[in-house]
Amino acid sequence: MKRALISVNNKDNILELASFLSNMGVEILSTGGTYKHLKENGINVIEVSEVTGFPEMLDGRVKTLHPAIHGGILAIRDEKAHMDIIKEKGIIPIDMVVVNLYPFFEKVNEPISFEEKVEFIDIGGPTMLRSAAKNFKDVVVLTDMKDYGEVMKQIEETGEVDFSTKKKLAGKVFNLMSAYDGAISNFLLEEEYPEYLTVSYKKASDLRYGENPHQSAAYYVSADKFGSMKGFQQLNGKELSYNNIKDMDITWKVVCEFEETACCAVKHNTPCGAAIGGSVLEVYKKAYECDPVSIFGGIVAFNKAVDKSTAEELVKIFLEVVIAPDFDEDALEILCSKKNLRVIKCTTVPQNTKELVTVDGGLLVQGTDDKLIDEIKIVTKKAPTEKELTDLLFGMKIVKYVKSNAIVVVKDGMAKGIGGGQVNRIWAAAQALDRAQDGVVVASDAFFPFGDVVEEAAKYNIKAIIQPGGSINDKLSIEGCDKHDIAMVLTGIRHFKH
Repeated sequence: MKRALISVNNKDNILELASFLSNMGVEILSTGGTYKHLKENGINVIEVSEVTGFPEMLDGRVKTLHPAIHGGILAIRDEKAHMDIIKEKGIIPIDMVVVNLYPFFEKVNEPISFEEKVEFIDIGGPTMLRSAAKNFKDVVVLTDMKDYGEVMKQIEETGEVDFSTKKKLAGKVFNLMSAYDGAISNFLLEEEYPEYLTVSYKKASDLRYGENPHQSAAYYVSADKFGSMKGFQQLNGKELSYNNIKDMDITWKVVCEFEETACCAVKHNTPCGAAIGGSVLEVYKKAYECDPVSIFGGIVAFNKAVDKSTAEELVKIFLEVVIAPDFDEDALEILCSKKNLRVIKCTTVPQNTKELVTVDGGLLVQGTDDKLIDEIKIVTKKAPTEKELTDLLFGMKIVKYVKSNAIVVVKDGMAKGIGGGQVNRIWAAAQALDRAQDGVVVASDAFFPFGDVVEEAAKYNIKAIIQPGGSINDKLSIEGCDKHDIAMVLTGIRHFKH
């Protein structure tokens, strides 16, 4: 290895690598800020403009886009015609390319102008990376600082980098570029459903396993978008599992539906308790009372800071995760006394506008379920009271996170019974009503195909029902409500969750 080109936006650890190469007798080329940084730190370095014969142009847009650079990178060393032509043109081979890119992933979300964001689209960097990655047999290409150490180790021990490592490093380049280009594509197209779906995600961690121990898993976060499950902070406990993260997502989304103080408990990706009220302790106790059995081993979220008295209640049972936007100092001390309890601080509200689900050989993409009702339409002789209407809307906010068919029975801002994941609505209703016993209102994620749910609700003295409507048999349900003096509200919005 005789010549390396270094041009990095993120300069962490670059002095160590550059010093190592210089001490190994490698000539270093560089550009702009990187050249200045290396020079100021005593590294012998040649400015790229000395090699190309042209200064940086167009406010730095053109630096390395030159045959003297790309000929040196792309020439196949054991191809005589290649080596003859670069020798004829006075081009010296470049054996290593170290480049990381302009921070487009970060800048695309900042409050700067469209034109400013465009300037963070890197051109020279990706071009050098692609050239070096294509010719990886002869050129070592580094775009991830985590790989600097392994490359230095191999060069120190053997004088070169082995083929399998060079191949892997080249693969990492194209892996990065696919995400980088995807983020730029989405930024420029601004299409809801483009011809080619490009998503940019970066691995946050390997997971011990997936839903079950025999399934491998990893966690990826969006490279170019914010989100609550990207920006949380773990304050205590074991590493998060695949199931933990899925359940955290649902639990946090539920409590973020409310301005009022709210609590939600989730087990197996569906709510098993939820409540709103005047204090964090009150809403936890109400959520717990909904299903004291299922909450065991579950995940609990709050949309307000957790205080000491609530923490004292939380540690009385086994929980996997507690999530909140903040924790009082005393509360955190109590929660952290349970070394395995995962304590999560989350301050970002849900950001997703799209949901992606894989199928074998394909991907389903849809907008998020972000509309609760179309209009409140009272269709019965009896109207709900103001208090009943509040409970009805609370129930509808919960029911949209319960697997269909879904029924939630509510009383006084508390889910009293939750029935979901059933293949017919009457089973879900019967389960929810039986668990609730003394519920006041019922929320349903979809219309009633028959009058049987109303009849079942009447057995439990339900006072009001909210549902989307739209069945050819709506009339049967409305007549049943009138017969049993039950108010019915139609919303016009269905909330299936599969």
